[in-house]
Amino acid sequence: MPLNCSSLATKFPHTLGGLKTTATTTTIHVGRGGFFNLINKTHQNNSLYIASLSLNKRNSSQRYCLSSSSSSFVMEDTKDMGFSTLEPGKYSNELDIAVRAVQMACFLCQKVQESLISKTTSQVQAKDDNSPVTIADWSVQATVSWILSETLGSRNVAIIAEEDVQNLSKADSAGLLEAVVQTVNDCLAEAPRFGLKAPGTSLGSSEVLEAISRCNSTGGPNGRFWALDPVDGTLGFVRGDQYAVALALIEDGEVVLGVLGCPNYPMRKEWLSYHHRYHRIISKLTPPTSESWDKGCVIYTRRGSGEAWMQPLIQGHKKLVWPNSATPVKVSTIENPALATFCEPVEKANSSHSFTAGLAHSVGLRKQPLRVYSMVKYAAIARGDAEIFMKFARAGYKEKIWDHAAGVIIIQEAGGVVTDAGGRPLDFSKGMYLEGLDRGIIACAGAKLHEKIIRAVDASWNSSSL
Repeated sequence: MPLNCSSLATKFPHTLGGLKTTATTTTIHVGRGGFFNLINKTHQNNSLYIASLSLNKRNSSQRYCLSSSSSSFVMEDTKDMGFSTLEPGKYSNELDIAVRAVQMACFLCQKVQESLISKTTSQVQAKDDNSPVTIADWSVQATVSWILSETLGSRNVAIIAEEDVQNLSKADSAGLLEAVVQTVNDCLAEAPRFGLKAPGTSLGSSEVLEAISRCNSTGGPNGRFWALDPVDGTLGFVRGDQYAVALALIEDGEVVLGVLGCPNYPMRKEWLSYHHRYHRIISKLTPPTSESWDKGCVIYTRRGSGEAWMQPLIQGHKKLVWPNSATPVKVSTIENPALATFCEPVEKANSSHSFTAGLAHSVGLRKQPLRVYSMVKYAAIARGDAEIFMKFARAGYKEKIWDHAAGVIIIQEAGGVVTDAGGRPLDFSKGMYLEGLDRGIIACAGAKLHEKIIRAVDASWNSSSL
């Protein structure tokens, strides 16, 4: 019996990257909770229609498609497809655009990293603090800045980000700037694949520099701004290992949405313990199956949703479909320290491995630490691949908000806890730094583990050299 979709539908606005199409598809999704979700997507005027019917059917995962020109059903098995069910609401439009922008940024990074790994190039520069910066850092910042400004309006967009144009604008950096401009234009030309509008003409050097320079917000407690780390973990990126693209929206000092792109994150968590180059070799010998993806994901959430979602990176010439095969992620339920895995930074310069080793022993952690570059550590906890992240910087080091904002909200909405070592929430309202941070940062899958770490820090801090 055909359903009268229009009589059941509820309408709410839902912008899909500013694109308008006239295609109409009706999807009925039967989830494990026994609810019959009818989704009649009509992209005309950027609207999405949804209705839910109660259905006495348990443990079912099937999708029924009803053509707008026919009353017949086409049933598709959607086991493990995990269609995203993040309810529309405040910040839905911003989250939609942010996910698409990060997907594009990851696409760009993959191309640049392949070039870095395959040959020695002059694409890596050194900042004043001797940390590396690459074509990808500047190119991603320019690309994301341009996308946010074009889709949300430049007057409505303020961005605080890691890179500036000082080195890129020098007379002897003409070749580097040319490479960045080419990389940005190559990426933006692919925008329609990601549901975004490409520029009418290629951007020139001045426009790319302007897009990078536009990321000049100073943050603070009032108003709305984006925090962007174009390539978090640049050292891992250069070495062909883990890195992340991190984008968060902060409003009145509170992080309200976060998106983490992890291009090299393996879908099998055991691969995190291996250098990515080794994984590259092995993955070629064991190609991914059609039911799963091999590596690379984007994890995202928004404040108050009580859930976080993970979708695969768009590979090859495929297009981003929304919603796509996104799956919910939840933190681990492990509470026994002896079974828990803890993460820490790879580099000793920004974190004390000896102090965290002592903490791990006193708490009862028995597994070897998982040392991972970048905010992939936050992703690992949100996904349930690890339970604890500890970072205790040496004296004088100040944590920057773009290194944590996206990861913090993702863990929190996935069910975890993130505070400083004094048990206080991280404060993103003080500008570019996490001012007032008490000793270090502790992220845990659950409150019990978190409490144990906090107590251990208090007991051993005075004997540390930090």
